[in-house]
Amino acid sequence: MSWNNIIGQKQQIRTLRKALETERFAHAYLFTGPEGSGKESVAFEIASIFNCRSVKTSNSKGACGTCPECLQVQSFMHPNIEYIFPVESSLLDPGDSAKKENKRFTEAKERYDALLEQKKQNPYFSPAMERSMGILTEQIITLQHKASFMPREGSKKIFIISQAERLHPSAANKILKLLEEPPPHVVFILVSSRPETLLPTIRSRCQTIKFSRVTAGDLKLWLLEHHPEIKDPELSFIVSFSRGNLRLAWELINSRDSNPSETATILLRNQALDYLRLLLTPSRFYEAINACEKHAKTFSRSELTLFLAALLLFFQDVNHRRIKPDFQELNNPDIADAIDRFVKNFPNPDFFKISTITEEAIRSIERNANPLLVMASFTAEIKGLLQRV
Repeated sequence: MSWNNIIGQKQQIRTLRKALETERFAHAYLFTGPEGSGKESVAFEIASIFNCRSVKTSNSKGACGTCPECLQVQSFMHPNIEYIFPVESSLLDPGDSAKKENKRFTEAKERYDALLEQKKQNPYFSPAMERSMGILTEQIITLQHKASFMPREGSKKIFIISQAERLHPSAANKILKLLEEPPPHVVFILVSSRPETLLPTIRSRCQTIKFSRVTAGDLKLWLLEHHPEIKDPELSFIVSFSRGNLRLAWELINSRDSNPSETATILLRNQALDYLRLLLTPSRFYEAINACEKHAKTFSRSELTLFLAALLLFFQDVNHRRIKPDFQELNNPDIADAIDRFVKNFPNPDFFKISTITEEAIRSIERNANPLLVMASFTAEIKGLLQRV
């Protein structure tokens, strides 16, 4: 990666680059901002710059991304880089030789490795083990031990703490001690979407960099430059659906179908609209129920999220055209005729309730709720809110 690959955040990047160039980089930073705004990707770029073999006299372009040091950072194997996120306690204690304990550790390690692999595939993904109680004291004790060792000559140790708001109270107190007496060869980067929940004493010992949600314009420009193969309507769908969340945008990009005329995102959108047509046709409601059950059982959670998000974007387009018939900045410009027909047939739905229900269903799926129950409830509620004239 290099600074040029960071999406948006121009002011934040200028501040950090100036600190690096003037050798006034703070010993501890707190990166705050919405989820998916690219905070961790910037943290890893800094980690690469401090250890990259090609960055010695100038870091104007950032790390090279190709030297052995950079490749080690990208694979989470660099000895100077520590990446901390919420894990299960069984991962930190392999237990004795008892078979049961060894099995627990092995299974936890497999889940941990799977999360790291997902992070490698999506730099905007923030991993956390489902059974975790947060960032544990043992993790910070290990960090304290590693902080006592010097890095390779001419480099620094970089400790990146993801989701710092999930620090266990005792872990937070131990990281505070490190921040109060920081080793000169260590840079701490705490990353949090909810910095207000951190100890005030921790916040006061870090220089805060506030990240903003990536604008639709910045994301679209980045996609046009780095993924010119993505065209409308898929381009508009990715920008609209992600709503500035780069994790979601990256997932959409990586899930693209090999056939440009029928990409995975557009295919899911069309399936969502087919489901909506069944739902709103009185004689085909039974088919809608069957479709609901089928999608809940066959789609992955990410696919269900996309499915519901496609409906949300469609409802947004309908509401825009209902208020302003000549509205042009549609999420789905390729199906403008279908949007206009919907406006004509359903002129006065409660779009606030419809949007709220759809967003709640998306959040429920993301929080591992039962997909079938979520979709069944969503189907019943939406049916009641949409009545033909």
